[in-house]
Amino acid sequence: MVRTNTLRTLWASGGSAVGFWLSTPNSVGAERLGALDADYMVVDLQHGLVDYQDALASLTATQGSSAIPLVRVGWNDSSDIGKVLDAGAMGVIVPMVNTEGQARAAVAACRYAPAGIRSFGPARAATALGPDYGSEANSEVLCIPMIETMEAVENLEAILAVPGVDAIYVGPADLSLTMGLPPAGDHKDEEFQAVLASVVACCQRSGIPAGIHANPSIVAKRLDQGFTMVTATTDLLAMLAGAQTALDMAQRGGRAG
Repeated sequence: MVRTNTLRTLWASGGSAVGFWLSTPNSVGAERLGALDADYMVVDLQHGLVDYQDALASLTATQGSSAIPLVRVGWNDSSDIGKVLDAGAMGVIVPMVNTEGQARAAVAACRYAPAGIRSFGPARAATALGPDYGSEANSEVLCIPMIETMEAVENLEAILAVPGVDAIYVGPADLSLTMGLPPAGDHKDEEFQAVLASVVACCQRSGIPAGIHANPSIVAKRLDQGFTMVTATTDLLAMLAGAQTALDMAQRGGRAG
């Protein structure tokens, strides 16, 4: 047996997943956050402040969590993808996948032969995820290309048609830049909203879940738009928001006193 990827079963039942991002090298914090009722958590090796050893520590610390452990790798590189999967990630989010060919490369890196080119050596995954990992990993590991440019949007139908693409994940900040907008999680710009709607519609036609990076104020909006994988916050942003709230309350109380 191998650990069931509950994101697959959630999406298959028509549900939506909400999770968070781990962007700091803090395995104790990761362990505490892993006790929350999130559907997934992502260790960020691209724009986060963590390296491979930090990621390994966070994956180990959250082994008992019900949240599915994912890793955003730094780039579409087969060796990096294989390494985080060997460490126990149950899926990878792959940045800047703009073409069908790049999507095929990402999928191949996630799958053992004959379905792909992943080299066998699940150093931690075999013990952390189950004794049958070698024979069942191909059906449980998720390959999630990121859609972050207008080129990717234009090629989305072909990307979604690649066998083994399990979901896509929109990076709104980079997508904004390629549309001539400031980098942000959301815009009132009608064209930006129309592009997001087109991504969701294309994913729904293809039967592929659509994910997106968000923040607490727009999670409900993204779910209403049809996204079925929405990241609510990051550990760093949540810490800062919590600290600011506590400070504001303390200062108001002090002034009232």
